[in-house]
Amino acid sequence: MKTNIVCFGEVLYDVFPTNRKIGGAPLNVALRLASLGINAQIISRIGNDEIGKELLEFIQLNTISTDTIQIDTTYPTGEVLVALDPKGSATYTIQYPVAWDEIECTAEAKSAVKNADVLVFGSLVCRDDTSFKTLLSLLKIAKNKIFDVNLRAPFYTNDILIQLMNQADFIKFNDDELFEICALYNSPFQSLDENIHFIAEKTNTKQICVTMGSQGAVLYYNNKLFYNSGYKVKVADTVGSGDSFLAGLLYQLFTGNDPQNAIDFACALGALVAQNEGANPKTTMEEITTFMNLN
Repeated sequence: MKTNIVCFGEVLYDVFPTNRKIGGAPLNVALRLASLGINAQIISRIGNDEIGKELLEFIQLNTISTDTIQIDTTYPTGEVLVALDPKGSATYTIQYPVAWDEIECTAEAKSAVKNADVLVFGSLVCRDDTSFKTLLSLLKIAKNKIFDVNLRAPFYTNDILIQLMNQADFIKFNDDELFEICALYNSPFQSLDENIHFIAEKTNTKQICVTMGSQGAVLYYNNKLFYNSGYKVKVADTVGSGDSFLAGLLYQLFTGNDPQNAIDFACALGALVAQNEGANPKTTMEEITTFMNLN
């Protein structure tokens, strides 16, 4: 049976110094899942404006249903200013308020989540009460809940992070996020592995993944740890590489591959994205396989 994954949250344009590209973590995950053959859908909201229409057309062209993308007549389609350092690492200036802050809990959204095998969500969309309350309602009916932690100051609170982690079946962090959140719980540990076990116990979560940039990632899966030390690439920018990593990991796990193969594949896909500009460069399965065999 084909896995059906619904992503909830922001759709937007990443505005670089010289161009702009379509992005938003939940949309990036959905787009990559769809490119891998997973039935993916996105619940979000855009403005009634020209860039919103362009975004809608792009999503349709990438074989993702737009039935659960709402149109807002008050707020614009979201944009994020992206600044890159010499190593390609990105920092973001995120507009507020925008259309995706006002996602409503519609009958279409509820139906999509009820019929899905998995709901993927992040923390950024919770910065506004409307979208946050909608997410809480959808979590009540989701079968499998995957929390992609995405800390963007000042758009999160400790209480919300704890609430979302306690509802998740699977949590993805980067290493900085893991240590910041473990500090909320007064973790006595220093090492990454110890803090993964610590947060798993505190949140009663059996599946946790922590990315470490060029150093790879660690996957905690059913009481075992799996490692990948990363792939060396010349980084163009890091925008969206973590989102493609998550999509690759979910694709592998939900199509029956073992956790070690899953994290190896996910790290390779994330690295391939990082060596290209923007969050959603075209990447084929053949390219991923060839890249893994050469590294």
